Amino acid sequence: MSAHVLVLGGTTEARELAAALAARPGVRVTTSLAGRVARPGAQTGDVRVGGFGGTEGLAAWLREHGVDAVVDATHPFAASITRNAARAAAMTGVPLVVLRRPGWLPGPGDRWHPVASLDAAAELLPRLGRRVFLTTGRLGLAAFAHLTGLHFVVRSVEPPGQPQPPDTRLIQARGPFTLSGERALLRTHRIDVLVTKDSGGTATAPKLTAARELGLPVVVVRRPPLPDGLSAVPDVRAALDRLGPVAG
Repeated sequence: MSAHVLVLGGTTEARELAAALAARPGVRVTTSLAGRVARPGAQTGDVRVGGFGGTEGLAAWLREHGVDAVVDATHPFAASITRNAARAAAMTGVPLVVLRRPGWLPGPGDRWHPVASLDAAAELLPRLGRRVFLTTGRLGLAAFAHLTGLHFVVRSVEPPGQPQPPDTRLIQARGPFTLSGERALLRTHRIDVLVTKDSGGTATAPKLTAARELGLPVVVVRRPPLPDGLSAVPDVRAALDRLGPVAG
């Protein structure tokens, strides 16, 4: 009898986990994507795109499709998805594993300003600089739209929507990024402050090293906490171990 694992995806780790699970005899894997990126990377196994309709909709899907385990491998800032997954798993009795790459930690020479939200980052920005490299994703620009005295260089995989700051230059690009490339970007655009989310991982970390080398302040938006009672595993191997006999 096969085991069915639902991977809530959209990250590199989710793709790697789906491939590892699909390679195991007797394991069927379905990856769910929110559909916010027009051209997601190649996926292994079955793929569904779009939301479930909240907690109740996800619980119904788990029952209807005979899911034996759920892995939440979404972006560390996808708090609503994680919350719905935790509640749906509790409602159905389906085991839930949360996979989160470790967050970044400041090192010697870093000038980090941790904040709890994008709104807090926007409030702090005018005191730190006037030319901003904003790498918080296309969906968060509204928090900065009222800042009329700053120039923003915004990097995003997809074109951002409105509202956005009036003085904005868009760079469409997908990581991983190199240290030399990040140095050149900061210098070319005369950036004097960087804003980022604590996404973790290595694909976008070089911008932090480049900012340190140039002595730039970095506003770091902290991750939302996991729901009570949940703990995360840091990598694909640990997720496979946590799944244990469900996907053995």
